[in-house]
Order: sequence, then C-alpha cells, then structure tokens
Amino acid sequence: MDGCFDLMHYGHANALRQAKALGDELVVGLVSDEEIVTNKGPPVLSMEERLALVSGLKWVDEVIADAPYAITEEFMNRLFNEHKIDYIIHGDDPCLLPDGSDAYALAKKVGRYKQIKRTEGVSSTDIVGRILASMEDNKDNQVQLDEELNETKKSAETFLKSKHASNFLPTSRRIVQFSNAKGPGPNARVVYIDGAFDLFHAGHVEILKSARQLGDFLLVGLHTDQIVSEQRGIHFPLMHLHERSLSVLACRYVDEVIIGAPLEITKDMITTFNISLVVHGTVCESKSSFNGQPDPYSVPKSMGIFKMLESPKKITTTSVAQRIKANHEIYEKRNAKKEASEKKFYEERKYISGD
Repeated sequence: MDGCFDLMHYGHANALRQAKALGDELVVGLVSDEEIVTNKGPPVLSMEERLALVSGLKWVDEVIADAPYAITEEFMNRLFNEHKIDYIIHGDDPCLLPDGSDAYALAKKVGRYKQIKRTEGVSSTDIVGRILASMEDNKDNQVQLDEELNETKKSAETFLKSKHASNFLPTSRRIVQFSNAKGPGPNARVVYIDGAFDLFHAGHVEILKSARQLGDFLLVGLHTDQIVSEQRGIHFPLMHLHERSLSVLACRYVDEVIIGAPLEITKDMITTFNISLVVHGTVCESKSSFNGQPDPYSVPKSMGIFKMLESPKKITTTSVAQRIKANHEIYEKRNAKKEASEKKFYEERKYISGD
C-alpha cells in the first residue's frame, strides 16, 4: 500500500491495519517530497518525519521510501519481482492522477489490486481545516479567551465543539481492533508516560520508543480534552480524545492507553496499574510549570520512580500547526478544492462491507 501519509492520522493507521489483515506482510510505499510537491503541493511533514510515523505503526513490516506518486509499469514490476508483492491495496475513495486517470489502473488490469474501506470522519484535509480554523480563533484577544476559559469550563467545550467539529464516530469495536488485547506479565516493569499526544507526530513516536525501552510494558495516559484546553489554550486539542487514543494505540511501542487520564498521578493510580517508572519528555507544551499549579508528578518524584527523558526531537503539535499557518494561503486554496471532492465522495458513496 502506498501513500503520502502527510499529517498522519488514525484513518491512515486503520487503512494500514486493514491492508495487513489481507496478507502476512505489509510493505508501505512512501511517496517522496518531490513527487508530492509536483502532484499535490508542498507536504507539511518532511520525508524523515513521515518515515518515522509510518515505520512506527505496529502493522507495517517494511517501508519503501521515495515511492512514485503514480504506479508505473516499471515500478509495479519492481514491486512484484524485488519485493515479492502479491497485491497492491487502496481505499474505496477514488485516487486520480493530475490528468484525471486512475492511479491504480495498471494494478487492476493485471488482477493484483485489492480494495479496503476508507475510514469515515477524518482526512488530512479535515485536519488542515481544523488548524486553519484555530488560526481564526487566535485572531481574537487571547486575554479575553483566557478569561472566558477561567469563567466557565463549559464555554470552552462549546467553543471547541463549534470551531473544531469532528465527524468521527468512535466505536468500541474500533478500539478493540487497535488494541493489543493483553496486559502486562506478573513481573513486568510497567513504564507510564502521559500527555495530550495531539496531532500525533514524529516527536511522539520517538519519545514513546525511548520510554518503551525503559521497561517491558508501556502505559500511556491520554489527558481529557478539557485538561488539554486548560493547559494549552482554548483552541486545543485539535484532535479529540478518542481520535488521539487511536493514534497512540496504533504505535508499535505502546501496549495500553488510559483514555482520559488525570493530570495528577496519584499513589492509588501507581498501585492500580503496578507502575514501576513514570517518565516525562523534556519537550512539553503544557503551561502547568509556569502558572503556579501544583506539580502533577510530585507523588512519583517522592517515591523515587520519576525520570525526565530527553526528547529525541524538538517537533511539537504547535510547530506542525505553525507550518500550515505560515503557508495558509496555499493550504486554504488546496483545501477548498479537496473539501469539494471529499463532499462529493461522501454524497455519492454507498455502504461497503468491511472494517
């Protein structure tokens, strides 16, 4: 299965999960930066960042970097002969080349094409739209927004719902599909890391990898939307709790998540989950350490089980959003076109079985 996997989200992860279920090994072709620029415009994430995200997914066995945007006969034969590919996979949404032709026509012609179901309610276009909407939010007076947030938490929730509406409908089945479905062994060293993990990016993958190496079982606490808003500002999170949960669960270094973890880590929580070590990255967007709030890590620190972990990358959710904001005119124009085609797809689509 190939793709750009720019602004990688749980929809991409679910596509790769479905693709893996069709066979024994999943090889992913990652389209080069140059090919994306030519066919779609500038990518938000670099090849290095996209490679970290795709390689970090638990269903991916191999990645071919710098894959072409269009599957040519030459590249297709290379896939069949060198990489021993049996089938080429794509979602049920149309993928057209700039000239209007079907990108997978050759694979279909030779009978080596299989289709999976597109994940409803999310797309990179949708996420760019949310970021651009949050940019509009920021034009308002920040002091006024902070006052509104302090005045009532309900206004923050209403604000988020109206401005950053998500069409994703979470189900228990989807969470089960993404879950490892097993707990830690009796003598396992359980490592705990918490955070927002909003707009899941390469920095998240690398810090989770580092955390997992410190034990046998990695438990990730995902803060509620309300906590994230209080810590980062009213325009966050860009992805709601269930969306963020799936993105984290899809990561190969993660064993389990707490969906809606508290900010403060208590003694009871440490006992309940048998946590041996609590870690926190050096790169953090939370305001809690600067506004006089109590230290949420005071209990694990007093127990001698807290460790600061050097964040391997400096990338943050805000820095990714800033890239889009810096080129907002390009993305606004591109999004308007893509939103129209996505609307048409959803209006015309029919039910397709599968998951």
